[in-house]
Formats: sequence, C-alpha cells, structure tokens
Amino acid sequence: MSLDLFGSEVSTNAANAYAAGPKGRFYEERIQDDHRLVDDTYPVLKLVDKRTAVVLAPALVSLNMRLRDDYVRDCEAGIARWNRIIAATGVDFRLRLPHLAFNCTIGEFAQVQASPDGEMLTTEEWTRRCRDWLPSPADGEYVQSLMRMEPTPDAYACWIAPPKRGSDNQPGDFEYVRLEA
Repeated sequence: MSLDLFGSEVSTNAANAYAAGPKGRFYEERIQDDHRLVDDTYPVLKLVDKRTAVVLAPALVSLNMRLRDDYVRDCEAGIARWNRIIAATGVDFRLRLPHLAFNCTIGEFAQVQASPDGEMLTTEEWTRRCRDWLPSPADGEYVQSLMRMEPTPDAYACWIAPPKRGSDNQPGDFEYVRLEA
C-alpha cells in the first residue's frame, strides 16, 4: 500500500508541482537531462487488454511512476540484504516484493484485483484468496496487543529493541530532551 502514496502513475498535478519547483526526482542533481522533460518519455506500467504492459508516456506527467520505480529499487536492495541474512542462517525462505498491480487503490490498477505475482483475478477469486496474502483483522488485533505503553523513564516498550548506542554516539541514557515542570 505504500506505493499508493506516490499517487497515480500519470499525473498532471505532479507535472505542475515539478514545473513550479516543489517536486523533484530522486537524486535530481545526478540525472543527465535538461530537467525540463518537455520532449522526454518514461516507461509506465499500464493495463492494456486486461494485462500489464509497459507504455512510453511523457516524462513530465510520469514523475510519480519514476519516483515509485526508484522507491521499489531501494526496497529491492533492502530485501536482497535481508534475504542474504536469512540464507546465512540456513532457513529456506525468501522475501520478495509483490507485483506493482497488487492491492492498489490509486492509479492504473485501482479498479482491478491482482495477485502478488501480477495475475489478474476476478472479484470472486480476489475475495476468496486475498486473506492468503493480506493481514487479517485478527493479525491487526495481535499487533495492537503487542503495543503497550512503557511509562517508566529510560525503559523501552516491549515491542521496541533498545538501540546499540544513542544518537550521535551518546550513551543510551543520555538526556536528549529535558522536561522542566
């Protein structure tokens, strides 16, 4: 669902924000183009005849897709690190990202149901299988049950691992914020 936060793959709002200045691309200063994007294109994942296809779209209106692609690449790098750690323990398991069309509520794939592998499903298939892939209400209740407040100063909640060291290499009990009555 974090991919929905990037907005629709093709967006005139994103183009207007980029042209006005508050929106940019990841590492904008490293990109070797004219930074106006008037004549450039960018590959966008679209739904064509009930299948996903890559279509070239104007780069200026495809900024959300570009940012999302950069985010996905960053997530893939993190998952690759986690998979190396898992493999080193001898556990036969691999994490992977779902297809970009999976569980979308915004953009090109908001009106379709897709499996984590990108298979287009009927509404009935989705309803029958979605609990195999998504957390259930019971899962949410369990997570909430773990999150208990810790009112003791210098103690960490049971669901938070204490850091190995404090910020800026300060000791763990360093008084970062002083509250005065």
